[in-house]
Amino acid sequence: MLTKKQLELLEFIHSRVQKDGVPPSFDEMKEALNLRSKSGIHRLITALEERGFIRRLAHKARALEIVKLPEAMEQKGFSPRVVEGGASARSAQPAASQPVSSAEVIDLPMMGRIAAGTPIEAISQPEHHVSVPGQMLSGKGAHYALEVKGDSMIEAGINDGDIVVIRETSSAENGDIVVALVEGYEATLKRFRRRGNMIALEAANPAYETRVLPEGQVRVQGRLVGLIRTY
Repeated sequence: MLTKKQLELLEFIHSRVQKDGVPPSFDEMKEALNLRSKSGIHRLITALEERGFIRRLAHKARALEIVKLPEAMEQKGFSPRVVEGGASARSAQPAASQPVSSAEVIDLPMMGRIAAGTPIEAISQPEHHVSVPGQMLSGKGAHYALEVKGDSMIEAGINDGDIVVIRETSSAENGDIVVALVEGYEATLKRFRRRGNMIALEAANPAYETRVLPEGQVRVQGRLVGLIRTY
């Protein structure tokens, strides 16, 4: 599963390649996705490349090549210009929304990495699964796991390399530690505070500044309910 912005960019690149025979320029991509800078496009392209959907070609202008397409695009009638490695990757959903016994061990999808520091690209294609005790799950929502990258939440007991268990939700209370999607394509793990029509994403490390953003630029994707650490 790709983020909305990743999918939008992949569709735009694919349609332009099918129509013109060459990918769009970075300026055209930025305008098509309504982003304010080309750095956002660079991050999206890097994420698509890491997931195997596109490939950058050396020593060529507009050097992007479609390698495969997600099932959602193929079902809409798209066909890739270049296909390698057989069928496209299967998408997976977070663990089912159902009550579980505290004695059960539940397999949650590991959805990738989340930044505890400078926001990085959201990763929503599951890599593997991780087993967690049922007592760690909270409420009836779906759950998933993420690997923490960075040290901005160390004073909340969250270290680089920890696995956090997240309950999927779009709402949060002041003080909750949440997965926040910033401007539709960057994800970060921070403490949530509402300040009128603004949202503050607070670090738990004095070396990092609090980010204060308009409400419309922040979307809560889940709330922290557990943590797994390997020694």
